[in-house]
Amino acid sequence: MGSGVPGAPGGAGGARPPPDSWLVADGRVRALARHRERFLRACAETVELPHGQLAAFWQDMTAALPRQGKWFPRVELAPPGGTPLLRLRLRVAPPLTSRVRVWAEGQPDPRTVPRRKGPDLDTLAGVRRRAAAHGADEALLTSASGLVLEAAYSSVMWWEEGTLCVPSPALPVLAGVTTAVIRERARRARIPFVACERTPADLEGREVWLVNALHGIRPVTAWTGRPMRAGAATRAPEWREWLAGITEPLPVDWP
Repeated sequence: MGSGVPGAPGGAGGARPPPDSWLVADGRVRALARHRERFLRACAETVELPHGQLAAFWQDMTAALPRQGKWFPRVELAPPGGTPLLRLRLRVAPPLTSRVRVWAEGQPDPRTVPRRKGPDLDTLAGVRRRAAAHGADEALLTSASGLVLEAAYSSVMWWEEGTLCVPSPALPVLAGVTTAVIRERARRARIPFVACERTPADLEGREVWLVNALHGIRPVTAWTGRPMRAGAATRAPEWREWLAGITEPLPVDWP
């Protein structure tokens, strides 16, 4: 289904705002306000639409989301060709998983716009298909110098002793909503949180998580493509339970 608001593309080269997606389970959602902020900000930067129209689209979109079942809706600006249109794509959520096998050979990052979600989705789908051929669910992306960036459709986090780590923001990584939510909890709990540079080999034997808006936190339980041992997922169960517990009912109105 779709619902939308027409507008004129703006910004250099008629750039489109990146799409955004999240999980809706029986009318409950996690961090939807953060997704809203990210999407509306991107729209305001790239599409000539008044804020009131963007806000009205989001209000109508939220009202259209089902309150039963599991869904993975996507908001986006319709593809080029005709008048640009903000729209909702209502998609049934794929099966959710609580663990993940990762192809750790280290795929050189194929993205053309690594800090924006959207332009490289088809390319990343191809990377994940190659990962499946190697017995994995996801693929680890690396920089030209071999540093860990993220996975095809997930952010990467890992533990070094009692410190929760993520790739350095100086690297070409996508800022994830779920990562930000986890980081905020670590801050409140006074758990050390460090951005650093590591190679795939540095993750040997560590508890590593892939994180996204669909599956939440998935500990890496096996690596393929190189002789690496996955660390025990000792912290993941408690953090997954916490993440599941912070969902909220879909709002009726937005401020």
